[in-house]
Amino acid sequence: MKCEIMGDSAFPLLRVTFSEGENIKAESGAMVAMSTNIRLTGKADGGIGKAIGRMFSGESFFMQQLESQGGAGWALLAASTPGEIATIDLRQGEQLSVQKGGYLAATNGIQVSTKMQGLFKGMLSGQGFFIVKIGGEGTVFLSTYGSIYPMVLGQGEVVHIDNGHLVAWDSHMPYEIVKGGSGWISSVTSGEGLGCRFQGPGRVWIQTRNPQQLVGWLYPMFPQRSGSG
Repeated sequence: MKCEIMGDSAFPLLRVTFSEGENIKAESGAMVAMSTNIRLTGKADGGIGKAIGRMFSGESFFMQQLESQGGAGWALLAASTPGEIATIDLRQGEQLSVQKGGYLAATNGIQVSTKMQGLFKGMLSGQGFFIVKIGGEGTVFLSTYGSIYPMVLGQGEVVHIDNGHLVAWDSHMPYEIVKGGSGWISSVTSGEGLGCRFQGPGRVWIQTRNPQQLVGWLYPMFPQRSGSG
């Protein structure tokens, strides 16, 4: 199987070239185009329990399964938001935690499930009570809002990341919810609010755009209903 990211950084396509019998699983609705010998099915990957868990984390119940039959084939996949597609290779024993909506596709050998966060982190991290957990061995493709940048933290190194810019992190990394500014008033007046503080060693992926800021920018442009409406 050959996977290639095509197009510009804002609106890329993931082109997958299959040999006979090869397959890939993707988020529901990701397929853009495919050759006529690709069999596309919807599947509750990992069983009903994991599929239900994915719904709580913001992903779809069913995942797309694309398989080449009767020879080589190809498929084009795309994310629902403008931004880059990141390629991450996982070795056996490694696990990623991924923000809701960040998963796009994965090769065979990758398992996509969910992990429940504690009450405090679920309410304040911006990720919800359930986050996507990705493990196994293979390649996973993540979609981001804006460009994506990996950060590699050394032993004991600490970094503070705004919740809205967080994409994924190595699951073994400890993190805590902290104020964005030096105090609560500064956190509010600076527009930063709360963030996540990670401690290395490990990897964290961040995105250059914050979807929450987009919502805040668009909201005043929508017509507002009057109190008597």
